[in-house]
Amino acid sequence: MNARQAAAGLGAALILASTNALAAPPAPPVLDSAAIAGLGARNVGSAAMSGRIAALAGRVEDDGKVTLFVGSASGGVWRSQDGGTTFKPVFDKEPVLSIGAITLDPANPKTVWVGTGESWTRNSVSVGNGIYRSTDGGDTWTHRGLPESERINRILIDPTHADTVYACVPGKLWSDSPERGLYKTTDAGVTWALVLKGPNLSTGCSGLTMDPRNPKRLFAGLWDFRRKGWTFRSGGEGPTAASGSGLFLTEDGGASWKRLDATSAKGLPAGPWGRLDVAIAPSKPDVVYAVIEGVRSALFRSDDGGKTWEERDRSTAMVWRPFYFSRLIVDPTNADRIYKPDGRLIASEDGGKSFADISGGTHGDHHDVWINPKNPSEVI
Repeated sequence: MNARQAAAGLGAALILASTNALAAPPAPPVLDSAAIAGLGARNVGSAAMSGRIAALAGRVEDDGKVTLFVGSASGGVWRSQDGGTTFKPVFDKEPVLSIGAITLDPANPKTVWVGTGESWTRNSVSVGNGIYRSTDGGDTWTHRGLPESERINRILIDPTHADTVYACVPGKLWSDSPERGLYKTTDAGVTWALVLKGPNLSTGCSGLTMDPRNPKRLFAGLWDFRRKGWTFRSGGEGPTAASGSGLFLTEDGGASWKRLDATSAKGLPAGPWGRLDVAIAPSKPDVVYAVIEGVRSALFRSDDGGKTWEERDRSTAMVWRPFYFSRLIVDPTNADRIYKPDGRLIASEDGGKSFADISGGTHGDHHDVWINPKNPSEVI
């Protein structure tokens, strides 16, 4: 008897047993392992083995080759040393495989930080167990703390002091938790301090950017949110209810913060707010962008380091499913060129006044972009 005949016979037996269910309890099925010994394994899903890509980081090596680290929502970290031609999984020995953030140390090419737990908080996201560091280019990893963070959205490293690292933690998706907010370590993760937290236990960190001229100057976004089995809340409990979301600026590495809102920074929208992200233009750091979900959702731009703001694009694409798409990437050589991953990848060439679809034939659901700083036309 071949495998197909065995399978057909078993199916007929099960059908017959079901028709006689009232007469007698069905006998347990008996399956001889030899009947399926010749069947080969095949993939039954998902179609994309690692699922969606949640985070990207890259660097240009001395020989011009590009090294990439790719963080998957459900498939760990993958490394390419040839600009994306081939990839190798480098995180499979760790206890979690959901990735939310990847950052390469600008002063130490072999040092890689990974934050676990996807931050694009749809109802199917997996969780992480903290932050990891590799000092050998991703070959081996050490857990460096924040075990109750559940998910990490962004990691930034002080380029003048490699042991000073910031971790942006949105927090738990399905419950309140005190482990939310912006964390800082000055000893490479041996200890962490919560340097910015929200006013309630449902507010965590949603965005973070550092001034390249002064690593103690950072903008951070806080986000008040909660997912439940039947709904999702971004902001307060209602459209006009109080929200813990906000935009903050520090000039002293997180020791003190100034809240930026419609009162303290002219041009920002009135609250309450939902999710937001913020990005400094590397080539012109006085230019700052913030995409803000709120009563008047839009992209906002500041040309004076956050003192005043101007509303730019406020199309649906700016805040379409912000819990799932809320990242800004500014071209490292052009302060007027901005990328916003979305259902489609969109970009602006006029400082955020308008955006165009540049995704071509790529698959939908874009979440991050890496731009080659030595060749900004190369976008991954």
